Amino acid sequence: MECQIEENLAYCTCTYEPCSRKGKCCECLRYHWRMGELPGCLFPPEAERTYDRSIAHFVRIYSRR
Repeated sequence: MECQIEENLAYCTCTYEPCSRKGKCCECLRYHWRMGELPGCLFPPEAERTYDRSIAHFVRIYSRR
């Protein structure tokens, strides 16, 4: 399966501009999982902008909803 970078970029909500993994979802997931994090696209916009990608932050946000 070939990566559809241009198509993925249309849905990428990550605001971290120097990111080399934008549009490369499998690389992004692998990177963040190794770091004990989740990618920014799984967070609501206001939470994504904090750059806190921790699983604990994700749980805090979604446990309130």
